[in-house]
Amino acid sequence: MRKTIISRESREEPKGGTKWLDLGSIASVEISSEDPAQPIDAALQPVGAPGWRAAEPGPQMVRILFDEPQRLSRIYLLIDEEQVPRTQEFVLRWSPDGKKFREIVRQQFTFSPPGTTIEQEEYKVELTGVAVLELEIMPDVSGSAARASLGRLLLA
Repeated sequence: MRKTIISRESREEPKGGTKWLDLGSIASVEISSEDPAQPIDAALQPVGAPGWRAAEPGPQMVRILFDEPQRLSRIYLLIDEEQVPRTQEFVLRWSPDGKKFREIVRQQFTFSPPGTTIEQEEYKVELTGVAVLELEIMPDVSGSAARASLGRLLLA
């Protein structure tokens, strides 16, 4: 029998041969806060560091500003919480001009460590002329002091 032990990061990645956009070369990012130990850069690449975490509790915003409008066909999100039970809500929206935004999805998910700790979503979309993509995260709808986190945000 052939056997390979894979890392945790390998298990988290979406399946298939999707060619994810290199956001570092085509966009800039605005964030509402950032834990220096877990910067946003780590969440915007297919493999590597453990992702982004907010420096403070409460609602957070991750905004991707494209240098040139983009066509998007897939959006992959991975959010994990292994410590604090909470119900999180996120809203993903896009804009052709940075002024008028259109909602793609609004979703709630309950984390119940140690059982349910990962929310993984992959959306197939047909968006053209995307100038800005926003991810707004309410880390706990009950208003606790939970901090938002983002394991991965990949775009194709």
